[in-house]
Amino acid sequence: MISTLDQLRSLSVVVADTADFQAIEQFKPIDATTNPSLILKQAQSPVTEELISNTQDQLASGVFQSVSEAALDLSIRFGFEIAKRITGYVSTEVDARLSFNTDAAIEQAQRIVHQYSELGIPKERILIKLASTWEGIQAARALEAQGIGCNLTLLFCEAQAIAAANARATLISPFVGRIRDWYIAKGETPSSVETDP
Repeated sequence: MISTLDQLRSLSVVVADTADFQAIEQFKPIDATTNPSLILKQAQSPVTEELISNTQDQLASGVFQSVSEAALDLSIRFGFEIAKRITGYVSTEVDARLSFNTDAAIEQAQRIVHQYSELGIPKERILIKLASTWEGIQAARALEAQGIGCNLTLLFCEAQAIAAANARATLISPFVGRIRDWYIAKGETPSSVETDP
C-alpha cells in the first residue's frame, strides 16, 4: 500500500519544515527549511545538545559579539547538519528584525552564504529566507541578481506573491494556515475545499 507521503512525492517536492534531524533522516525530504522557533523546539533534544552547548560556550567566551550573532551561527550550523541529510535546498532565515531594512538583510544574507561556503555547502544549495515585506522583496531582487536564491516567507496575499515573482524569487512560502485562520476568525469557516480561501 502506498503511503500519503509517497503519493505527495509522486506529485511534488517534499520539503521538511523542521530542525529535527531524525525526522529528516526518516522521511527523506528533498529540501528543508528551518527557523529560530524550530531550532528552539530542538534545543532540548539529545541529538542537538552538542550544537546548543557549543554555541553557549562560545557566547560565554566572547567568540560572538552578541546573542543575535550566536543565534545566526547556530542557525547556520543546524542548516549545515540538515544539508548533510538532504539533496536539495536548505532555507536559512535572515533575522526577522531586518524585515524592514533592505541593505541590512542583503548584508546578512551574504554573510549566511559565506558561512555555508566555509562549511563546504555551495550557494546553489542555500535559499535565503526573507519576510515578504516590501523591503524583503527588494532584498530578494538584489540577492537573486547576485545568484543567491531566496525563499520569501510571511506571504499572506496575491500582491505579495506577484511582487515576489517580479523579484524573481526562487520560492515563496505562503502562510496557508494563517490565511485560513483569518477567514475563520471573521466567521467565514469554509464549508468545502472549493470555498476554502
